[in-house]
Amino acid sequence: MATIESRPAINVGDMVYAWTTEDKIAKKAECGGAVTGLLKYALSNKMVDAVLAIKKGQDIYDAVPTIITNPEELADTAGSLHCGTVLLAKVAQKFQESSPGRKLAVTVKGCDLMALHEIAKRDGVDLSKLLLIGVNCGGTVSPVKARSMIQDVYQINPDIVHKEEIDKGQFIIEYEGGHKGISIDELEEEGYGRRSNCRRCLYKVPRQADLACGNWGVIGEKAGKATFVEVCSGKGAELLQKAVKSGVIATAPADPKGIEIRKKVEGAMVKLGQKWRKKDFTSLKTDLWNKIAEETSRCIKCYSCIENCPVCMPVSGNGAETKSLMVEPGALPPSPMFHMRRFAHISDSCVNCGQCEELCAMDIPLALFSHAIRSEADTAFEPKLGRPDYSN
Repeated sequence: MATIESRPAINVGDMVYAWTTEDKIAKKAECGGAVTGLLKYALSNKMVDAVLAIKKGQDIYDAVPTIITNPEELADTAGSLHCGTVLLAKVAQKFQESSPGRKLAVTVKGCDLMALHEIAKRDGVDLSKLLLIGVNCGGTVSPVKARSMIQDVYQINPDIVHKEEIDKGQFIIEYEGGHKGISIDELEEEGYGRRSNCRRCLYKVPRQADLACGNWGVIGEKAGKATFVEVCSGKGAELLQKAVKSGVIATAPADPKGIEIRKKVEGAMVKLGQKWRKKDFTSLKTDLWNKIAEETSRCIKCYSCIENCPVCMPVSGNGAETKSLMVEPGALPPSPMFHMRRFAHISDSCVNCGQCEELCAMDIPLALFSHAIRSEADTAFEPKLGRPDYSN
């Protein structure tokens, strides 16, 4: 086995299996703890001033965005929370607004990453001050829908579930007394499973981050004990190289068969996303505008869709920055032009994060409409981030 000093240099494009050497992190991690270990190294060694990550709150349905400055607290963020539907881009933006010049490491899904790039185009965030650790994402589940799904389909009290994961096409829960997995396809045919925008997403491996990490493609004796890491930038290569040299992260070359398996898993997820797009968008094409008018007639003008959208940004006017609410004060429901203006405003920029729909007080399928419009706009505008051969 090569010594630390004799290990080859890590370069952009490299693919390795990586795992933490710290027992505390390894015990809590789901696939080797490399992401948590790398974040801890970056914070401990002043590569960043803080880390933005997700902690479990009261239960597995409560995902809490947390700014961490104490490296020892990072072990509490190990593992995934598929039932926490949080977009981190605006949190990172607010951090930079309140702490200009400070460097932040962020774990990002595809939609987080797309949102950060869109915000950066509008000078709302400085990407040079961000260290982005991408995590593969097959989708998330609404916490409210997850509880009802576990109660109704799994026939398990959701309050006793202490862990969940998505693996090999199943949503698996662990609870007091056992575990149970059901096919994602089966769940979604029954109206449960992943959030609708996640089903349509084609951006599964966030290669515009500094590192793209996940469990897809880890095979053999390292399966479940290591993270597949693809090095996507010089910044990511530097972080991984230093962490390996210091001994806090161990690596091995990715198995060629594992690389192929990862590619196949990604391709299968993309095909599934394309299937859902066809299903969701086809029925809208013949009557999109009437459908929008019908659904938005329930709108109560709470403005949640504006406040929580990462790309519906403030506009400048008369030397001062103002936020246009796009609608005149007055009677409810608002004029349909409120939503028409909002859709037009983000028509080439919607990142399909689903926050507008997730947080709509009246359950209007806003993400479906804005994503359908943006997908049409992609024929004229530059598509969002993703693989060169996949629009997302």
